[in-house]
Amino acid sequence: MAAGSHLTLHYRISLADGGGDVINTFGDRPATVQLGLGQMAEPLERCLLGLAEGAHQVIELSPEQAFGERNPELVQKLSRAVFDANVDADADGAYQPGDVVDFPAPDGGRYAGVLKELTERYALFDFNHPLAGRRIRFEVQILGIL
Repeated sequence: MAAGSHLTLHYRISLADGGGDVINTFGDRPATVQLGLGQMAEPLERCLLGLAEGAHQVIELSPEQAFGERNPELVQKLSRAVFDANVDADADGAYQPGDVVDFPAPDGGRYAGVLKELTERYALFDFNHPLAGRRIRFEVQILGIL
């Protein structure tokens, strides 16, 4: 299989330290993705390259191989005014620590951060990937390749 391939697959992402499943399609409907379009995280797509139909593999990935180490510079305070100006006004008052909040990026795209703390003066966000700094286990079974 190569970039651009369409795949039907089952996959499971879990924490290698036994922390449980993050996502699991085994026992449910399989996923269908096209490699190279960002439908699956790039480190996971790299693990799929070269696999054949019917392959079933379990791969452990270090933080460096998966979602990187945690970067303390990606934990940032935003003023409450900036927070209020950039979030969904309909959700006013509904944001709680642990919520993933979507923000507009300067290039017109979107990015997300996990709200850690919200006060009258500021909002503290962690913009690291939620799996940054964690060893993960990626199990995959390729059901079909187009």
